[in-house]
Amino acid sequence: MDDLQPPAQNEQSGLNIKDLYYKYVRFLPLFIISIALSLFVAYVYLRYATLVYTATGSLVIQDEKTAGGNDKLDVLFETDSKKNIQNEIEYLQSRQMMSRVVKALDLNFTYLAKGKIKELNIYKSSPFKIEAFKIFDSATFSFKIDFQNDQNFRINGGQNRFTFGQIFQNENGIFRLTKNPTGTIGSEYKVIWQPTATVAGTFTSSMAITPKASTGILVIRLESTNPFLVADVINQLMEEYQRSVIDDKNAATEKRLTFINKELDTISRQLDSITNLRLQFVKRYGLFDPTAQTTGYLAQIESGREESRNQRIALDNIYRIEGYLTSKKDDIPVPTALGLNDPTLNQMITSYNQAQLEKKALLKSAPSGNVTVRNKEEIINRLQKNILETLGNMKSSYNSALGSVTSMSSAAMGKLQAMPQQQQELTEIERQLTGKLDIYKSLLVKREESAIMMASTISNTKVLQEATPNAVPVKPNRKSAQLMAALIGLLIPAIFIFVLEVLNDKVSTRGDIERLTSAAVVGEIGHSYSDSTLVVTSNNRGVVAEQFRIIRSNLQYVLHNISKPVILVTSSFSGEGKSFASTNTGAVMALAGKKTIILEFDIRKPKILSQLHITKKPGLTNFLLGKVKLEDLPIQVPGYENLYVLACGPVPPNPSELLLDQKITELFDYLKSCFDVIIVDTAPVGMVSDAMTLSKFADCTLYIVRQGHTFKKQIGLIDEFHRERKLPKISIILNDVKIRTGYGYYGYGRYGYGQGYSSSYYEEEAPPPSNFEKYFGWMGMKKWNKKSKKENKE
Repeated sequence: MDDLQPPAQNEQSGLNIKDLYYKYVRFLPLFIISIALSLFVAYVYLRYATLVYTATGSLVIQDEKTAGGNDKLDVLFETDSKKNIQNEIEYLQSRQMMSRVVKALDLNFTYLAKGKIKELNIYKSSPFKIEAFKIFDSATFSFKIDFQNDQNFRINGGQNRFTFGQIFQNENGIFRLTKNPTGTIGSEYKVIWQPTATVAGTFTSSMAITPKASTGILVIRLESTNPFLVADVINQLMEEYQRSVIDDKNAATEKRLTFINKELDTISRQLDSITNLRLQFVKRYGLFDPTAQTTGYLAQIESGREESRNQRIALDNIYRIEGYLTSKKDDIPVPTALGLNDPTLNQMITSYNQAQLEKKALLKSAPSGNVTVRNKEEIINRLQKNILETLGNMKSSYNSALGSVTSMSSAAMGKLQAMPQQQQELTEIERQLTGKLDIYKSLLVKREESAIMMASTISNTKVLQEATPNAVPVKPNRKSAQLMAALIGLLIPAIFIFVLEVLNDKVSTRGDIERLTSAAVVGEIGHSYSDSTLVVTSNNRGVVAEQFRIIRSNLQYVLHNISKPVILVTSSFSGEGKSFASTNTGAVMALAGKKTIILEFDIRKPKILSQLHITKKPGLTNFLLGKVKLEDLPIQVPGYENLYVLACGPVPPNPSELLLDQKITELFDYLKSCFDVIIVDTAPVGMVSDAMTLSKFADCTLYIVRQGHTFKKQIGLIDEFHRERKLPKISIILNDVKIRTGYGYYGYGRYGYGQGYSSSYYEEEAPPPSNFEKYFGWMGMKKWNKKSKKENKE
């Protein structure tokens, strides 16, 4: 039998998948119910879950590089305009940017229409709008609006009624409702106010921005409970981003303008100061035209010198004339053309010279005392006096003119000498004035250029695709939810079954045995639905009877060359079907023509006679006590020609010691002489030592293991007995293997006794209807099962 073990172990690996399949498929109703419940839950979830919509927009960010010029202001204000895509993504996702969107779209208020179970976001379809005049607290708040009719409403269930346009106040602030021209007014609404930062954070957390590889394109995706809301937020975000880019660009220009205006103001004040300084300087020194004035001063000095020379010459002439007049010589004429351009003087001198000549002529003819001569002399003296007086006047006049000319020449010389220093100072002032004027003009030009630049600034971003509302929600996904529900419906029973299997410490299949011990499994016995213990009869072709016939065939290999074998039948505990197996094993041996006797050696708890409905009679204990003869102990089983039973007899107080009696050897010697097969039904080896005591008389051991009853740890005990040979040639029988009707348990062991196989070689037992058939019989399952059985029999 040991030679048969390796193939069995090898085959086991190929049966694991089938074991697993049939282990789970027998719970098909549980799977069906679980999937149905999961799908129902998914239906309820899809029906009442908040719908989430998505929208997508794309934005192109272009790089721009500005070339540096020679203008120092351009160099000073120049910045690197190359964009870092990740920086722009972070900027787009910032709360600062989203706060601008919230303020632009006035999203602090959320309008919800209340239904029986869920609330619907009615952005852009709200029949009213709330105006907040004052918010008392910055914390989030909400209030309920109940409309009594198209005009009147109540706030938070209060008694006061308000109308559209009427200002009302509550603990949150001062508000007013205005009616939208579109939209039908319902009965109940909910309005939620949130701070800008909170709303911005909510949108930011549900927004995803992804760049396209190797491009400057950003794809913006946002999810929310209203399709129009997500589209508007994305479009407004892109618009605000473009504005922010322009603002960023204009920020440098504004700084430039601020700097220019400040410098213009400073330089303007400096120009005023320098201009006033020049004006005061010009006024102080009279420097209206330094060049012309210098020329004038030079001309004035030269003219003064010439005039002074002329005056001196004229004075010399006057002194010379005076000399002539004052000399004692009367006969000397006074010269008249000495550069004195005074006609009166010249006339008087001429008259004087004439009078001298006339006097001289008179003296030639008359004496000096002549009246005529004296008259002439008086005329001459008078003329002399007049001339001298005139010359004195002229001398005073020329001296005065000479002093004036000298003074003027000196003044002109002084001014001329001071002119270089004054002209240098004026030149410095004018140089400062010219420099400031040049800067002022340059700044004016730059201011005009900056103003033009601000007016013509465009964003380096471009909206590639605007977001459009999509009426199809992305969450919950109907197909995904249904698929997930189906998977959960499958998973929950599977986990439940797996946990049951993990927690199950009982033997369920033949594989459980073969994984724990190398002892051979000689056969499997299915669950018998018969009321009789003895199911093996000559005309019984049922599954269980055939399985005992297979066990009989397999025992031929175990009991090879043993003519009259003694078969020990034991188990680990009571209730594992040991007596059932002993009785039917004996019956199948008897039907093979072998005279068989079954020994009821479970003297603590005998069951064989009662199961065979045979009246209790003297037995083993009576023989061991010497009260009966061996020949009187065998009892023939009714209906079986070669099957006998040896009863236990009364239960003794010391069964273990009783089995040590020497008469046991006499008993087996006698039975071997009279019977072909001896089957010893002993007490469970896991509880008492009776089987160990009787093992020395046995040729092999049939160890009974019951499905769902024997603990897996008891298989270890069997393996210990097998390895240490404490029991002879242990072979295991798996008892009470149940067929799950309609679920295709693949058969008893490897022998194909199960539904799904052709059963024309045996007769199936009719099990009682299962719970599945009870509940689903109306669907025709019973009829299908009966029809299937009928076809198999045919």
